[in-house]
Amino acid sequence: MMRWLFGGLATLMLSGTAFAQVGTVGPPATAVRRSDQDLARFSPEERTAIRVYERVNRSVVNISTRSLPRDAFLVFDQAVEGAGSGSVLDLQGHILTNHHVINGADEIRVTLYDGSSFPAAVVGSDPPNDIAVLKIDAPETSLIPVAAGESSDLRVGQRIYAIGNPFGLERTMTEGIISSLNRTLPVRGTERTMKSIIQIDAALNRGNSGGPLIDSRGEVVGMNTAIASSVGENSGVGFAIPISTIRRVVPQLIERGKVVRADLGIERTWSAPDGLGIAILVPGGAAEKAGLRGVRVVVRQRRQGPFIYQTPVLDFDSADRILAIDGRRVANFDELLTAVESHQPGEEAVVTILREGAALDVPITLGQER
Repeated sequence: MMRWLFGGLATLMLSGTAFAQVGTVGPPATAVRRSDQDLARFSPEERTAIRVYERVNRSVVNISTRSLPRDAFLVFDQAVEGAGSGSVLDLQGHILTNHHVINGADEIRVTLYDGSSFPAAVVGSDPPNDIAVLKIDAPETSLIPVAAGESSDLRVGQRIYAIGNPFGLERTMTEGIISSLNRTLPVRGTERTMKSIIQIDAALNRGNSGGPLIDSRGEVVGMNTAIASSVGENSGVGFAIPISTIRRVVPQLIERGKVVRADLGIERTWSAPDGLGIAILVPGGAAEKAGLRGVRVVVRQRRQGPFIYQTPVLDFDSADRILAIDGRRVANFDELLTAVESHQPGEEAVVTILREGAALDVPITLGQER
């Protein structure tokens, strides 16, 4: 049985400009580099790997978390500890990692390459993309930001490198190739999927989550997030979030603490042969204001002797079926949200619905996700 293992658990500015600068920031001039003469005895492939590691490893951090289990009334003394990886984004102390690495943590600490350790605060988090940004108060001399590359021109077969802290072994590098592109990954606990995911064969294990995926130029092209495994450890199938998604999300997390998304005002749907049925509308939401209909509750009466009994029944036939958004067919809730999120709040989307056997185009002014 295949499991998606999100490996950050132990058991398991400011605007876009700030992040854009990461692409031009590399290790300082004082970085220790091997000369070409020092590397002459190695093969070309080995020299590339050595240079990549020496350029990037000091930008990779260890993230340790501590959570106190709770019930409704008590906080237990037995803490749950976790570990993951991250990357230094800038000289202000912003750290990139996965949402699942720090989710639910009461305490977070970031350890830099020189062994210095700092408490970290969560600046922002985006669960649908499994991205989080932390901040530490560290001296600039200890912070070496990563160099951000591009993921739009990645090719299957291209050599890549992953650096992280598997099993707590700091700044470990593994090597492999890009096995596939444009994969999707389920988002735990939701009906959502992450899009445009990079599949790799470089070894990833528990603690690698949040670490950088690097190309042969030493530039970050993604963030390692999960492995597919039937045994709970690396099986040669790993996954990374592309840098294009990170570039889009991180500036919003730094500026607002969250990603601002358009909202259609539909809370729940179900898949029907004749379209995506609307189960529940958000009261006062965009869809309700535009006149879309969800499942109604009707009261049916039956007489038994001198008594009349009333029974509430869900009337699914009365609900609208969604066929398309802006002419793009949608077959499930994830596709619906993806189509809506291509818009900004306040923009108009045309929703094609099926009502009483007839197709209708309904323009809807989108709200903002709460």
